[in-house]
Order: sequence, then structure tokens, then C-alpha cells
Amino acid sequence: MSRSDRPTVVLVHGAFADASSYAEVIPRLIARGLDVVAPAVPNRSLLGDAAYVAEIVRQTPGPVVLVGHSYGGAVITVAGTEDNVTALVYLAGYALEEGESLGELQGRFPDSDLADALVYTPYPVEGSDRPGTDVSVRPDRFPTVFAADVDPRLASVLAVSQRPLAAQAFTEAAPAAAWKTKPSWGLVASADHTINPDVERYGYRRAGMTTVEVDSSHLVMLAHPERVVRLIEEAVRATSR
Repeated sequence: MSRSDRPTVVLVHGAFADASSYAEVIPRLIARGLDVVAPAVPNRSLLGDAAYVAEIVRQTPGPVVLVGHSYGGAVITVAGTEDNVTALVYLAGYALEEGESLGELQGRFPDSDLADALVYTPYPVEGSDRPGTDVSVRPDRFPTVFAADVDPRLASVLAVSQRPLAAQAFTEAAPAAAWKTKPSWGLVASADHTINPDVERYGYRRAGMTTVEVDSSHLVMLAHPERVVRLIEEAVRATSR
């Protein structure tokens, strides 16, 4: 594959995490000769976050394979309509339908253990006298709910360095569903206690994705990075000229 044909892999993190959640995946992708971008997503709103990622994609020369973990799956569902996106890869993620919100998709299934482990914190909104609401995970519950098979020392660090998600993101409807026109792959974390795995299965099946299941916690990129990399490589090979 020539350099001009080789895609850039753009890794989109989810809620309660940041781009460091790909710390085990990034060096493996680079070692395989792939260019990688892992932006810090604002986690303020689905529409705003998708616009942010879409701008990064537009500024990336050549084809892009867009990877989204968890809430990042919802983000790539919208941002993935950019012309140079050749493939989508969902990691324990939300594959929304056009016009659907996170809350609506999740509401079709029983709650995961995350539901009673959430913390709601007000934050100031510039230009408004009404605060927004940040959603995060109780630090004492984070390891078991989010990272049960991740090194406990690392999980304890992740628990106190979360990137919260604004509550607004749960209610905004996706204006587009990129999987309708882009080849897509999905990984189900079958031991997920953050998202009910049936939410992942349903979204992937509805989208007609190529799907794999891994016996993993929600943070599959840290628990099983090699398996994640193989799935991304599969998407790269299948959609490269």
C-alpha cells in the first residue's frame, strides 16, 4: 500500500475517559506503519463533539478510518459522513440511527451497572446564568463498572482523571448515521458493565456491521489491545485501494 493510499486512523475516545484510553493501541498501530490521530473530544454535546471531530477529519489528508469507543461511537456515527472517511470501527460503542439519541437507544434495554454509579455535578456555561450538568462515575465504582480486567493501579488512576460527559449529550438526536453509507465494523465487549452488551449488539446488527465479540470490560482497548488493533487492521485492509 502506497503512502498516499494508506489511511490515517482517527481514534475517538468516549465518556469518562480521554485519548490515553488508547495508550496500548496507538504504539501498535504505529508499529504497523499506520498514521494515527487521537484528539481530545470536548464531551460537551453530541452535535458539538461530532462537529469537532469532523473538522479534524476534514483537515486530515487522504482517507480516514474513524474509530469510536463507547460514546465515541455516537460521535463517529455523525462525524463519519465526511467524504474522506472510508470505514467506521465501533468499540463497545453506540451505533445510533438517524434521529435517535443515546438515551433512546439505551432505553430499549435493561440498565447496566453504570446507572446507579453516576455522579451529577454542575458546571458553569459561558454566556448563560444556568449551569450545565457533568456526568461522571463514582471513583470507588469505576474499576468494577468500567475497567474490571485492567491493571488495578491503572484503573485507580483512570477513576480520578475522568473526562466527564455533559448530560446534554444523552438527549441530542443524531442528525445522520454514517454507517448507512460507510463500511463498518463493531466490537462487542461481552463482559461490559458500563453499556449493556445487548445495546452494542442491537446497534451493530441494525447497521449490518461485521461484528466480533470479546470477553472484556468496557475498556477493551486497554484490556485487549491486540484484538482491537486486528479489527482496525481488518477495516484498513478492506477499504484501502
